[in-house]
Amino acid sequence: MPTTNNSSPHFRLASIEDLTAIHQLEITSFASDRLSKRRLKHWIQASNGILMVAENCQHLLGYALVLLHRGTRLARLYSIAVAPTAQGKGIARRLIEHLENEAANQDRFYMRLEVANDNTAAIKLYESLGYRLFGIHRDYYEDHRDALRMQKRIRYVPENLKSHAVPWYQQTTEFTCGPSAAMMAMAAQDKQFDLTQINELDIWREATTIFMTSGHGGCHPIGLALSAYRRGFDTQVFLNTTDTPFIDSVRNQDKKDILAVVHKHFVEQANQSNIAIHYRDVSQVDIEECLNAGSIALMLISTFRMDGRKAPHWVAITAMDDSCFYVHDPDPTDGEQSAFDCQYLPIAHTDFEKMSLFGSSRLRAAVIIGKQRSTKSHGVN
Repeated sequence: MPTTNNSSPHFRLASIEDLTAIHQLEITSFASDRLSKRRLKHWIQASNGILMVAENCQHLLGYALVLLHRGTRLARLYSIAVAPTAQGKGIARRLIEHLENEAANQDRFYMRLEVANDNTAAIKLYESLGYRLFGIHRDYYEDHRDALRMQKRIRYVPENLKSHAVPWYQQTTEFTCGPSAAMMAMAAQDKQFDLTQINELDIWREATTIFMTSGHGGCHPIGLALSAYRRGFDTQVFLNTTDTPFIDSVRNQDKKDILAVVHKHFVEQANQSNIAIHYRDVSQVDIEECLNAGSIALMLISTFRMDGRKAPHWVAITAMDDSCFYVHDPDPTDGEQSAFDCQYLPIAHTDFEKMSLFGSSRLRAAVIIGKQRSTKSHGVN
């Protein structure tokens, strides 16, 4: 392992030569929820993580790992450990401060973390650094302790937050992101709305396009609007084409014909229900006006910037400020991502502009779910 020329703590990014020492510190520091040597090696080399060490001329004093979630301006302090002989000397504080700077330099606006609810010393440290509690994750650790969720803004952006209290719901299948996003929006408007798998699957059956590239069909924007309308909510749709959405995602002509039939029927139903369909790009001004009016916007995005795939995916826009949209994503993308990482995810306006175009046809689609109408109709036309 590289050494410094004096005994003062030195902070730097980890290299593969540090792996054995970091893994040994991990074993020494944690009785459960340990990172394996393989995972530590992965994070030393990964482009979406920052692993930093503190050392002196003789020993590894500590390490800390931050994850950088793709497609967002969010960083997460995932693990931190300080050697027993180095504790009480401010190593943890300085590691976190260095990581905050590194993450901010990589265009992250927020740092989040979890801490065991009985770890008083760590909680006091995080609070002294400016972290604030924003949630509790029950039964989070292997030993069944609860985790406190804390967050700090690490890069300043002008604050002009237009925020709604929107419950988060995790999709239960790989193909029901649309219903899950719609359910979050409806539950924000009606606290009695049931966030259940039955509703999730019912909405999918009502809104599905039938076919997609492979596997089950996704959800048509007009189909989602109709599903929310039938449940008593004002809805409107922005669609930048009059052609059948997603038709380029299938090669078989019979499947293309079915997609076209479904699309035509959705349009007819929307017209009968007086649901406004705006055949143009939804703008950031449109979304801002929607949020100011108390509505929630569902947006179709490509997941490429989040997970490297080019899959269509629905998210709910729950807030915005001068620099970011904040979204509820119904689908955690990896094992290290917790439910709270999927709530109010900050995505810069410029990034979102690129993410919200899907496929070679550059499809852009949004569904606006507004307040409840005076009369509900639960029937399916």
